[in-house]
Amino acid sequence: MQEKKKALILLTNDDGVYAPGLRKLFKGLKQAGETIIVAPDRDNSAVSHSLSLNRPLTVKELEENIFSINGTPADCVTIGVEKVLPRKPDLIVSGINAGANLGHDISYSGTVSAAKEGTIRGVPSMALSIAGRGGPYHFDTGLQCAILMTELILANGLPGDCYLNINIPNLKPSEINGLKITRQGRRIYENALQELSDPWGRPCLWIGGGKPSQEQECGTDSFETDKNYISITPIHLDLTNYEALDTLQGAWGSTLKSYQFS
Repeated sequence: MQEKKKALILLTNDDGVYAPGLRKLFKGLKQAGETIIVAPDRDNSAVSHSLSLNRPLTVKELEENIFSINGTPADCVTIGVEKVLPRKPDLIVSGINAGANLGHDISYSGTVSAAKEGTIRGVPSMALSIAGRGGPYHFDTGLQCAILMTELILANGLPGDCYLNINIPNLKPSEINGLKITRQGRRIYENALQELSDPWGRPCLWIGGGKPSQEQECGTDSFETDKNYISITPIHLDLTNYEALDTLQGAWGSTLKSYQFS
C-alpha cells in the first residue's frame, strides 16, 4: 500500500521570524505535517496586504526549514508558495499573533492578510491571534487551537474563496469555554492619534495605542472572545456589498445607463 503523502504546511506571521508564537507553531504542528517558516525578518504589524514592488527582496535560510524575507507577510506567502517550498502547500497558517485581530482590525492586519494572500493563491489558509493586550501570552492555548483547526481543514478543506480569522482569548486552555463560529464585529480605536514632540521639540504625530471600542452583539468575534470563547470567523475574498448593489441598481441604474459623456 502506498504511504500517504505528508501534508506540507507554510507558516508565516507579521511579528517577525523570531516571534515566539510562530516558533510555537513550527514545533507544535510537526505532528500534522512538514512545517516550513517563511516570515518577515522584522516586525510588520499593521502593514495590511501590502506587497513590496519598489525594491528587491532577499530570502535567507536561518535554520533548516526556517526562512526570512526582508518584506511583508504577503510577500512571504507569495515567495514561499512560488519559490521556497518544494510544492504548493496544503495549508497556510499565519500567527500566532501577539494581540487580537478583531472587527475592523482585519483591514490593517498583516497576520490576516497573509491568510488572504494564501487564499488568493488557492491554498486553504487561516490566521490565529491571541486576543489580549500585553503579555505574557498563552501561546500554548493558541497552539492547541491551531492543531485542532489544522486537522479539520486538512480533512475537510474550506469553502471556496474563504479563509479563517481565529482569535483566542489570552487564557490557559482550562479557562476557555469553547469554540464558536462568529461574524466580524466592529472595533474602532479611540484616541489612537497621539500628538508628541520629537527630540528637538518639534511637533509630530504618532498613530497607535488608544482604547478599542467594540461591538457587544452576540455572535460577533469581539463579543464571543470577551466571553472566553475562541472566535472562528470565515472571511470571504469577494468584498462586494450585494445588498447595496441591488439598492444602487434600483436608485441609479436608469440614470447611469442613459448618461452621455461629452
